[in-house]
Amino acid sequence: MASYAKFFDALGLREWCDGGAGGDGPMSMADLMAQARSGAGGASGGGGSGGSFWDLPLPSLNNFHDACQAIPQTRDLTIGLERAFLSARDALRIVLDPLTQPLSWMLREMLWLMTATPWFIMLPILLLVTWFVARSWSVVLLVAASLGFLTVVDHYTAAMQTLAIIFVCAFICVLFGVPLGIAMSRSDRLQRIVTPILDMLQTLPAFVYLIPLIFLFSVTEPKLYGIAIILYAIVPVVRLTDLGIRLVDRDVIEAANAFGMTSRQKLFGVQIPLALPNIMAGVNQTIMMSLAMVVIASLVSAPGLGVLVLRGIRNLELGVGLIAGFGIVLLAIVLDRVTKASLARIDVSQSSRH
Repeated sequence: MASYAKFFDALGLREWCDGGAGGDGPMSMADLMAQARSGAGGASGGGGSGGSFWDLPLPSLNNFHDACQAIPQTRDLTIGLERAFLSARDALRIVLDPLTQPLSWMLREMLWLMTATPWFIMLPILLLVTWFVARSWSVVLLVAASLGFLTVVDHYTAAMQTLAIIFVCAFICVLFGVPLGIAMSRSDRLQRIVTPILDMLQTLPAFVYLIPLIFLFSVTEPKLYGIAIILYAIVPVVRLTDLGIRLVDRDVIEAANAFGMTSRQKLFGVQIPLALPNIMAGVNQTIMMSLAMVVIASLVSAPGLGVLVLRGIRNLELGVGLIAGFGIVLLAIVLDRVTKASLARIDVSQSSRH
């Protein structure tokens, strides 16, 4: 890279560049090829002219390294990052293992409960919960038909495992996400701090969540996929809780102040009830994202329908993958309809109050 070599020579850094080359160590194949290219370019370019402007290479670490051996390569950066993470892994485990162990217990117990309970008991319980939440016979019939189909095609156990994971992870997302959203709505400074973190969690590819967790926790620990699902799915409930409380009419807040309500009374008596439709919409999106992540988490031992999808991909079993995928679609429709029916009930109750 004669062009960059001239740049470092012009800055008077040649001695520093040559001093950081590593001395007596053997040259890598990439260094030998770069040296050969530089030599050829110097011979044909009239004393090392470096070629035309259009041949200028990318200003990357690897190309800078070819011109100045003291500059690290990209692989040095990635290896350094990996070594730093591995050196801090034991300390992170000491802190995170006790904090996340209850998540493993909850997932194990819920998985055991929903798979060990006989089907003729579990299915009526799920239908009763659906009726209690939605109060709609059409939704109850949809749930019954969907679970009945999954039972007939021998996917009942996998479906129960998927539902168990979603119930636990969505519950934890709501448990921590709603208070965080409330705190953000009451503090602009906290909102400015948390919003970039939420943006990062929302834009990271789903597979990226699994990379650091694989190095931190054992693959046999349910908290490995539980943490990934929670981090991926918690964003909507936090954002919509914050938005819902901030959208409460100022006139209503002023009326509450005129009645002498305390801050706590305004929160639980006025703001949260009026923001409940937005909060429930966030819960709906959190459940949908949990279901999406459960499929990906099957790569790290998460049980359920995602394992059957993964089996269909690995073994090229088209029927297995399609039926399991259709089962996931049914669960998504069921969960979406149940939460939306609950949201509709909340909207009706709010309008009747007004």
